[in-house]
Amino acid sequence: MKKSTDISACVSGALENYFVDLDGEKPAGIYDMVLKSVERPMLEIVLRQAGGNQTLAAEMLGINRNTLRKKLVDYNLLA
Repeated sequence: MKKSTDISACVSGALENYFVDLDGEKPAGIYDMVLKSVERPMLEIVLRQAGGNQTLAAEMLGINRNTLRKKLVDYNLLA
């Protein structure tokens, strides 16, 4: 099992590459971009690990089930 710091390292590396790829262009909306880039795959994987059980997935995430459901709708992740 990988440590949670591996996730931080991945995000840090991705952001470093993002700034390099900008090649002098002015960045905008980085906060929302990063959150959306991380949140969707996190929800997909946790929901899969919970066997599709939203209550269990919400518990694993440490969020309210209604909050999870709203996020699943926002990301079009409901079957």
